[in-house]
Amino acid sequence: MIKVAIVGVSGYTGIELLKILLNHDKFEVVYLGATENGDSIDKTHPSLKGLCDLKIQKADAKSIAKVAKLAFLALPHKASMGFAKELLNQGVKVVDLSADYRLELDTYEKFYCAHEDKEHLSDAVYGLPEMYGKSLKDTNLIANPGCYPTATILGLLPFLDFIDENYPVMIDAKSGVSGAGKKCSEKTHYCSINENHYAYAPLSHRHEPEIKEKLFKASKKDFDIAFVPHLLPATRGMLVDSYCLVKSEFDPLDVLKEFYKDSPFVRVFENPVDIKSSSGTNFCDIFAKRVDKKLFISSSIDNLLRGASSQAVVNANLMFGFDEDEGIPKYAYVP
Repeated sequence: MIKVAIVGVSGYTGIELLKILLNHDKFEVVYLGATENGDSIDKTHPSLKGLCDLKIQKADAKSIAKVAKLAFLALPHKASMGFAKELLNQGVKVVDLSADYRLELDTYEKFYCAHEDKEHLSDAVYGLPEMYGKSLKDTNLIANPGCYPTATILGLLPFLDFIDENYPVMIDAKSGVSGAGKKCSEKTHYCSINENHYAYAPLSHRHEPEIKEKLFKASKKDFDIAFVPHLLPATRGMLVDSYCLVKSEFDPLDVLKEFYKDSPFVRVFENPVDIKSSSGTNFCDIFAKRVDKKLFISSSIDNLLRGASSQAVVNANLMFGFDEDEGIPKYAYVP
């Protein structure tokens, strides 16, 4: 058993990580960390009563290095890189769920803050297995993708050779409120989001440069991305619809099926996808339709799982040479 630590266990992605790892045959959770010492985990997350009573400790890299070979960091950007640097220097492998290692240095510092761990930034592998699966097996640092980029990139990736880059790619993305994190705000308050639906950070969301950068790395084409996210009156789930113009005729479903024929966590649907069928799983469900030069692509994921925690465990599986689907949730929360 590989002994692992979770840092940032009090949040949504933290508990989702813990739930997956408690049922994993190859990983053993030995350390739970947060910003302060706390009660046992079942006091913070009562749903774990009778299932796990590990004590939450004030996160300390030296303490983790004494007991664990792998650490999952479910921390905000900036906080994560300082912690990751300490762990890596002590020989602990890291899967980081923040944005701190996802982007090239110039891009990161333009949209986030000054980077404090340039030493390890170039060593990080972007944790989208359908793009970088082989590289994930030979690294000590994985940068887990953002939720919106995961759903968006997986939808667009098979069509990059067909898209006419002379026209913008329009991306209409919708997420459940859990994507905004555990802390409540005016926008995520029940009275604001219930029976409501609205855009936020239109054309200025930090995930737009992540999408743009990764599509460029995959195609060497500088696509003009227009990304607009929205909040849904739902707890979890994400639906990303992309619209673009293409240069030639093709059957988009055939393209999807061929591209993802060896990808166990991408499902191609014959009809438009929905958020319920992927909720609770690591699947990305995709549908696409072309009419003349117009192409519509619709991708659905669970924002907390495929968009964060279960994808992080898939990446850890690959990092340690385990089967990609070891311990990964596949059955949706239906009904």
